[in-house]
Amino acid sequence: MTISVCMIVKNEEPRLRACLDSLKPIADEIIIVDTGSTDGTKAAAAEYTDKIYDFEWIDDFSAARNFAFSKATMDYIYTADADEVIDEKNIRLFRQVKQLLPPEVEIVQMHYLNFMEENTTYNSKRELRPKLFRRIRTFEWINPVHETVRLDPVIYNSDIEIQHLAEGNHSKRDIATFRKAIKKGMRLDKVLHSMYAKELFIAGDTEDLMQAVPFFEQSLCDEKRSDDEHREARCVLARAYRLSGNTEGFFRLCLREALIMPCAEICSEIGHYFYDCKNYAEALDWLNDAIFETEAVITIFVRGTDNLYLLADCCEKTGDSESAAKYRRMAAEWELPETV
Repeated sequence: MTISVCMIVKNEEPRLRACLDSLKPIADEIIIVDTGSTDGTKAAAAEYTDKIYDFEWIDDFSAARNFAFSKATMDYIYTADADEVIDEKNIRLFRQVKQLLPPEVEIVQMHYLNFMEENTTYNSKRELRPKLFRRIRTFEWINPVHETVRLDPVIYNSDIEIQHLAEGNHSKRDIATFRKAIKKGMRLDKVLHSMYAKELFIAGDTEDLMQAVPFFEQSLCDEKRSDDEHREARCVLARAYRLSGNTEGFFRLCLREALIMPCAEICSEIGHYFYDCKNYAEALDWLNDAIFETEAVITIFVRGTDNLYLLADCCEKTGDSESAAKYRRMAAEWELPETV
């Protein structure tokens, strides 16, 4: 089995060599697609491959990755970002997969290790992600009677771990890309709808939320959207309405959610509302529900450090110093779970 490593890059000179050094042992060809670098990225890439292509950036990561995939010639394609590194132990596991992978496998998933706990859309430190793809897919008939063509890919979950060593915050770029796509008339599918909500909740500022209001108001009224998407819309709008002072709209959404099954995000927003009103006893109850009694539908961060510190402050202001100290300790020790 042979592997094409395909990457899209822009201004990645400081990190690209470490990434490519870790990929050399498993790559039969390396394809670099540059989307407009102004530093030494292409010169660094040239130390590893002569297959370097320019691609005009059109605010579409899929288009750039499809272009990179179109240049691949090997059996499988491995997709990587410049801030990823594979250590020696996992290179050995990768080589085993490369040697022993059954030919019917079309996608290999690997464990993505997230070392950046802030400004990320991940909800755990370790998540399975599809990383290795058969370049040419063949179709086969299955079932001895009422035969049909297999449509679902054959997926193998490997033990390989990839270190994601992110530096800086790309959320502004990603949120802007969402806005441009929506402005062009693109309908966000269920996955992108969720990712947009996560970006806004974890890293969006007030301006980002205000600009997202029309999209999520339309989403909330869209009968073709799923219940999960409607819940995501209510959560985003509740935060936007609270921050903009739209109290009527805020409580209308929160009461609607409470009639179904309150989620951690809505309980958190209500807690923040009462905290801002200096009603600390009421805020305490809702923050407690957000952190300990309900499930998050967008991001687990809503049950994490910031709200724990706020809960501790509510306890302090209501005369419960012992609980305040406990929650401050929990806030200082909180981290993303290993898996979800």
